[in-house]
Order: sequence, then C-alpha cells, then structure tokens
Amino acid sequence: MNLPDPLPKRIAILYSDARREYFPTEQLFISEVEVKDRAQMIADKYLQKMGIQTACFPGDTNIVENLKAFKPDFVLNLVDTVYGKETLSATIPATLELLSIPYTGAGMLGLSINTNKYLTKNLLWQYGITTPKYQLITEASEEIEPRLDYPLIAKLNEVHGSIEMDDTAICVDETSLRKRIKYLMTTYHNMPVLVEEYIAGREVAAHVVEGINTKVYAGEKLFNDKLTSKYKIASFDAVWGDIDMYTNIKYDLPDHVKLQLKKAFEILKLDDYAKFDMRVDESGRHYVIDVNANPCLGPKNVASIGGVLALYDIEFDEILKRLIENTLNPTRKTA
Repeated sequence: MNLPDPLPKRIAILYSDARREYFPTEQLFISEVEVKDRAQMIADKYLQKMGIQTACFPGDTNIVENLKAFKPDFVLNLVDTVYGKETLSATIPATLELLSIPYTGAGMLGLSINTNKYLTKNLLWQYGITTPKYQLITEASEEIEPRLDYPLIAKLNEVHGSIEMDDTAICVDETSLRKRIKYLMTTYHNMPVLVEEYIAGREVAAHVVEGINTKVYAGEKLFNDKLTSKYKIASFDAVWGDIDMYTNIKYDLPDHVKLQLKKAFEILKLDDYAKFDMRVDESGRHYVIDVNANPCLGPKNVASIGGVLALYDIEFDEILKRLIENTLNPTRKTA
C-alpha cells in the first residue's frame, strides 16, 4: 500500500466514552461500547503495521490534555456520542478545530445536521432527493398528518444505529402508532420521534467515499431465514446480534441515483465517507431512509463500509489510505 509522502508519524484514534450510566437503554449502550475495541483493532492490525505510531483516547473531558501530550499529525475520529448523546458529537470536531489538528469525517456543521434526522430529511426534500414522506412528532398527542399513508415507521429523531428497530416500529394504524410514539418518548426522555412512510422492497447500503474522485459503492442486504421480521428491515438484532441475518451483494445503483447521493453528500456537509441507507420499491424507485455521517469504520465482517467495499475488491487498508490522503489535503473541510 502506497501511503502519502510524508508519512504521518502519529495518528490518534478517538472513540466514544461509552459508560452504561450515560444511556437510557441497553440497546444504545451496546451500539456504542464496541467502538473502543474496534479503535484498538484498527491501531494494532493496520496503522501500527504501517509504521505509524498510534494511540487511542476516549472522547471525554481529558481529550485536550491527551492530544496535546501525544501531538498527533491527525485524528481518526470514531466518536459517535458524548455523555451518551449523538447531539454532542459535534463537540469533538469543534475541539479539534480549536487545536488545529486535522481529523477524519464530518465537521461541526455536518455532524450537527446529521444528528437531527428531521433537518436532514428537510434538506434532502428541498433539493429534490427522494425520501419517504415524513413528520416530526414532538408531543405524544400531536395530530398525525393525513397526507401520510400507513404503514408508517417510527424512529428516534436523534439516534442512529438501528436502535429500537423491529417489527413493532412499523405501524399499520393510528392505534399502533400512538402506542409506539408513547413508548419511544417515555423510554428516551421525550426525544422527538420521526414518523415516515414505510417503503416495502429491497434494502441497500450506499457508501460515498471521497478521494481523487468521489465514488459511490452500494451493497444490497439479502436477509436470510434467521431474520424472522415480517418487514425485512435492518433491525437492531440484524445489525448487532450474534447471528448473521443478512449478507451483502454488489448492487448496481443507477447513475442518476449516484448523482443524487453525491449531491446529498455536499448538501449535508459530509466529509471523507458517509453511508446512505436506501429502500427500493417494486417500481425501482430509490428512497433515502437514513444518512450516517462517520459511519462505523472497520474491515469486512466488522463494518458495513468494509463489507460493501470488499465487494469491489477494495480492502480496508485501502480505505484507510484514502482517509489519510483526504485528511492531509490542505483544501479539505473547515467547520
């Protein structure tokens, strides 16, 4: 693998400081606590083998002191939550900007947008990027807009990672929807709930990766018989369970959809890499159902980006190379 010249001497990997008391549910904790081991794996199996001195630090109150002591050439930012909240994740790039340390992934604005699904969908809709019809619910008793057609899927507005995704998230009538909204708001401390039309069909993960040219790599999820879900969605169990419930196969996105995703990447102020979750209906129409800035980073069998790009014969060390090149590019992001 040919690395940029000069070769970075020190890379710090930041990961979420995931403590059980920060999270209202075990699901949220499970989705975050794994990143510490994943960060160490990237350091040991990849970066250090390249001859790069690497250290891993939690994204906590000691971050400034740790970074000043280690003096990294740049930071691999794997922090998704601060104090258990995705909405505080933008404080990490903000800190790195103050310290003038280059870093991977989205900046402050990109992360702030991404941690609000309603805002994200508003921007997609405004720029003509296909996404299901939706409504933000801020009060459990709020009227459901009649323009929305059942079945509807109810999601936490400020949480990614398939949290609380299962068949009960898909509601076939107002009674089941009210019950679901009440459960989510009660469990997650009145967090707003995003309600959107459920798109029956195939599920595709599309990864946008910057480099000399920005490219889109897509994989379709083929769910197997181990997934008992009626609706065949990327449920919490499918994503985080011990049993493999789906495999990825290469998916040929139409050119106009690739252009839409590249446009969305720019509109949403994303950087380096991002994941767009999509549903494809029977007519072949592609809907963006979720956007992930700084998605789970790792090799195949660990992270979606590694698994999907492996379908295109791109191994994880090549992905890291692109991230290093982008991060050391002086014309890249600010804020």
